[in-house]
Amino acid sequence: MTLTFAFDNSYATLPERFYTRLGPTPVRAPELIKVNHALARDLGLDPAALESPEGVAVLAGNAVPQGADPLAQAYAGHQFGGFSPQLGDGRALLLGEVQDKSGNRFDIQLKGSGPTPYSRRGDGRAWLGPVLREYLVSEAMHALGIPTTRALAAVTTGEPVFRETPLPGAVLTRVAASHIRVGTFQYFAARNDGEALRLLTDHVIARHYPDADGPLGLLKVVSAAQARLVAQWMGVGFIHGVMNTDNTQIAGETIDYGPCAFMDAYHPATVYSSIDRGGRYAYQNQPDILLWNLAQLATALVPIMGADGEAAVAEASEVLQGFGAQFRTEWLALFSGKIGLETAQEGDEALIVALLHAMSAGQADFTNTFRALGTTRARDHFLEPEAFDQWEADWHARLAQEGASPDSARARMESVNPAYIPRNHRIEQAIEAAVAGDYAPFERLNTVLATPFTEQPGAEGYARPPLQEEVVQATFCGT
Repeated sequence: MTLTFAFDNSYATLPERFYTRLGPTPVRAPELIKVNHALARDLGLDPAALESPEGVAVLAGNAVPQGADPLAQAYAGHQFGGFSPQLGDGRALLLGEVQDKSGNRFDIQLKGSGPTPYSRRGDGRAWLGPVLREYLVSEAMHALGIPTTRALAAVTTGEPVFRETPLPGAVLTRVAASHIRVGTFQYFAARNDGEALRLLTDHVIARHYPDADGPLGLLKVVSAAQARLVAQWMGVGFIHGVMNTDNTQIAGETIDYGPCAFMDAYHPATVYSSIDRGGRYAYQNQPDILLWNLAQLATALVPIMGADGEAAVAEASEVLQGFGAQFRTEWLALFSGKIGLETAQEGDEALIVALLHAMSAGQADFTNTFRALGTTRARDHFLEPEAFDQWEADWHARLAQEGASPDSARARMESVNPAYIPRNHRIEQAIEAAVAGDYAPFERLNTVLATPFTEQPGAEGYARPPLQEEVVQATFCGT
């Protein structure tokens, strides 16, 4: 059985200052955890070949498939507001690019494949926990209909990695529309490399936004894509945790699932990252941080927007000033759907905000409350159900203006309000079991999350919020 990738590598044709060519570092005894069969088939790959010894060797970095051109990408980034002029792929390698059945181009990347020149004294490895977390959460995001990188496969390495204690090593094979970030543009802007900025801009436009007109047009379409993406995060209670500019992907996908989580009880100031002690990347701050990140992209692009610097700054500023309205439009449309509205009326935003305030005061579970709207179960999620009762009466009146009832709106609401999310305590339980050699909880959780809008017999426990002793207060970066 032969494993074949139909590589067509465009990023590798850019000048060598965009990356460093090198191969993955082999591991001692790789073993397969999982291959994503559906994604493999979409990419024109044979799942059985990926699961063969030859395939596992490729997925672990012990063999480089024909046509691959492995490289570590260079980029910079603002991390928690502080600028690092050189970051780059410190534990990942882009094997190459393939096209799916529709002709869409995707990167195939190994994550945890060994040190690179950008490792900054790190070992270039990943341990099993973050690999399983990214597999579960990225595939759950895909099932929720939110743009995201995907997980093609995961393998163990047979070698320990050393963090606070020795932990089992693993490698994730990640699929993305590309791995180009705001930080990629910052890398060349910091070096006053206008030629590289123009080449990168042309590459991104050709690959992702062929209708964009030059650097200003690129800023406009990236801003719109990111406004949609972050509104979608807010709609499922997702907190990215590390919205650094090097984690803001130009193609508008969610990328880099490190200290991330989905909220249980709703509170807008929720933070899950162990390193975000100031709450910079709290749930409620994500739109503002995204705008801040877009401003860094604009700063990088302004020098190549035209000869008139002041005019370029004014044009870029106008795009950024329009972001708030873009995001509000996306957010309002999404949350209107979550409460079953089909038309837009003045006062809808206030109605949605009133529900969120009641949920915060009543410590209501974000996912379960929206899922239960229109049923007698909804008020059970509130410590102070009287506040919900008042809101529910106003909501019924608003639905009646559309000639609708909660019952008639339920099908619409259930199509956008999931029954299942990757709850943090369930992920931690799956990781703990896997470290002990039991992958059944990982497999079961992955199966439930694949159809999040359909209530599944026997899966009721996966919709349950954590018990007090199960609450995970913080998640951690996998480096």
